[in-house]
Amino acid sequence: MKLIKYAHSCLRIEHDAGVLVVDPGGFSEAETVLDGADAVLVTHEHPDHLDVEAITRRLDRRPFVIHGPAALAGILGDAAEALRPVEPGQSFDAAGVPVQTYGGRHAVIHPDIPVVDNIGYLLDRTVYHPGDALFVPDVPVDTLFAPIHAPWSKFSEVVDFIRAVAPRRAFALHDGLLNDNGLAVLDRQYTALSDCEYARLAPGTRLPG
Repeated sequence: MKLIKYAHSCLRIEHDAGVLVVDPGGFSEAETVLDGADAVLVTHEHPDHLDVEAITRRLDRRPFVIHGPAALAGILGDAAEALRPVEPGQSFDAAGVPVQTYGGRHAVIHPDIPVVDNIGYLLDRTVYHPGDALFVPDVPVDTLFAPIHAPWSKFSEVVDFIRAVAPRRAFALHDGLLNDNGLAVLDRQYTALSDCEYARLAPGTRLPG
């Protein structure tokens, strides 16, 4: 299994049985990432995690299944026909990859902003993508993609999340709003405090799953 990190919150998993894409959003290279996809996992409905236009264009060329919260049906438009709603606590295969679901709700941005559904995905029992929440799964995680920056996040809480998950390695996720100055500061602090191997990958970086 080959794991490719794309911009912001997007991952692509390639293996002999197919291609799985997670969160092809508006800050990522969605058109490129979706090329040849057999299934897509979407954590939640926000546009930085779900580029509806890109998904619709790709579906017109090649069908694939979309797994995500049921609320996506109201966002996807014509592409909603491809949606298979999922909830926390489920297990299924997507493009030949075993998937377990966790969480359920997006982190609170502000009390005046409605909280949407959010699903975290454990891929192949080793790689955890939490979406926009800091839900700690109740199983060991080898590789964690940690959302290092967001309007809803606090640095100390993200550090504690990484420590609670206790992965062998953690990679930065959800960094599309940061400039070089902010990235340098956070890279230094997460490296020092995460209690595991930590790195931020350039978009397009491939690594073994």
